[in-house]
Amino acid sequence: MTENKASIRWSINVISFFLFSVLTLTGLINWLLLPRGYGAEKGLLISMRHFLRQVHEWTALLFIVAVVAHLALHVSYIKSNLKKFGILK
Repeated sequence: MTENKASIRWSINVISFFLFSVLTLTGLINWLLLPRGYGAEKGLLISMRHFLRQVHEWTALLFIVAVVAHLALHVSYIKSNLKKFGILK
């Protein structure tokens, strides 16, 4: 494997970890800390909830793209293992 390919794989892994961390953080804050429903008062916390939800959704989309890129970089490894186990001929 060339050094350039290894650095691209490492970058994708770091980006994926960062995006997963943001997903986890925004999801937990929305789920556990911020008020929800009709009974919640209007104000900064509700605005923060909607903002974090948007961040969570866009981060999820970027995370999916990073996972697809990760799988694309490892397609030869995946194919060789599928052949080894007789799933792919």
